[in-house]
Order: sequence, then structure tokens, then C-alpha cells
Amino acid sequence: MKLSAVLLVLAVSAYVGAQELDIIPVVGGLSGSGTTTRYWDCCKPSCSWEGNLNGTGKTIPTRSCAADGETTIDPDTLSGCGDGGTSYMCTDQEPFVYNETITLGFVAASFTDGADYSQCCSCMLLSFSEQIANKKMVVQVTNTGSDLSRNHFDIAMPGGGVGIFNGCTKQWEAPTDGWGDRYGGVHSIEDCENLPEKLQEGCKWRFQWFEGADNPTVEFIQIECPQQLIDISGCI
Repeated sequence: MKLSAVLLVLAVSAYVGAQELDIIPVVGGLSGSGTTTRYWDCCKPSCSWEGNLNGTGKTIPTRSCAADGETTIDPDTLSGCGDGGTSYMCTDQEPFVYNETITLGFVAASFTDGADYSQCCSCMLLSFSEQIANKKMVVQVTNTGSDLSRNHFDIAMPGGGVGIFNGCTKQWEAPTDGWGDRYGGVHSIEDCENLPEKLQEGCKWRFQWFEGADNPTVEFIQIECPQQLIDISGCI
């Protein structure tokens, strides 16, 4: 990584409300070029299982929630995407805006191919390309998936498409394929009105801050997790 890029990252510091956000690269951490997609399947995140933290250095898994999307549930509770399960993704694990050029959120990710738990709860700075080349996203890895490729970030955004698994019908009585297309999700900001009120702001984020970008490529570097994301996910 070029020194100028490191200095640029270190210089990014401001406030979300009253809380300062520092973006600090991890020395010797991961970096490279990657791809993005989008999803919101409502399922319990992979990094919410304590066993998936083995070898990561983390000791507390990602929060998962009851069907209301708010009440924290025991990490041993089965996923709502499985038979008899009642554990789902928490609604606050949706993107939120920091300022005009930086946003924060959560991703399912793989740095190999397929399901990759090695970076559960690690954080990355994504620098977007194409129509949003001036924008960056600070993300925490809370999930992974068998359908992900190498250096692949599947950004969690309500209305982004359920993909392989659909827990949204069980949790929110969403249509059979979720809201919009099973892969890709809703088509417009107006479609976000079809989601539960708790998820509408995160859905609209895609058409506002994210400018409706369709799976832009990224450059990424591993960073220390900011407190703003830890406070939401609970994963340390």
C-alpha cells in the first residue's frame, strides 16, 4: 500500500453525532481489490455463532435478534432460516451515514472462496469505484456465505435481495422471494415503502447516499474496528 494512501486514511477523522470516528489501518492487515454485491436475508449472521469465532481472536459473537429485530437473543438460538429457529439479523445492522463521503455498515465477506469465517468481526475500509468513486464505507464482517468469491463483500442493506436463504418471509411476512428480486432486491426508493418501517431507512440509503450504485468494485484495507460498529454488533 502506498504511503500517501496510508496518510490519507489516517487523516480521516470526524464526528458521528458527538462520537469521533478514527480510521486506523491494521499493520500487516488485509488489503487488495474486491467486488461487492448486496443482500438482506434476515437470517442469523454466521459470525453470531460462537464456534465460528475459533481462531479469529474474537470472543463475543455478533448480536442476533428475536423476530422484532431489536431484542438481543442467546447466541445458541437456531437461525430463523432453519427449522424451528427464532434468531434473525438485527435491524440496526443496516448502513448509516457518517457524512457525504463516508458511511458505515456491515457485510458478509469472503477472502478465499466460499464460506470464510477467518475474518469474522474484522473491519475494512472500502473505497468505491465508478459512479461513487469519491465515497468510502467502513464495514464490519458479520457474515459469510458459500456463494461468495475471493475478496467479495456482500453489503447488508434492507431490500437488497435475500439471495440463497430467505428469513424475511418468516420474520416480516415478506413475499416468497423477499422484497423485489430474490437477487438484487427492490428497484426504486419508492419500493422501500413496502418494507417494515424499521427497515425503510436502510433501504432508502441505497438510493440516497449510495446513489443506486450497482455492485461497484472496491479497493479495501483492514482497519481497527471503530466503536460505532462494535456498539451495534457487540462483536469483540
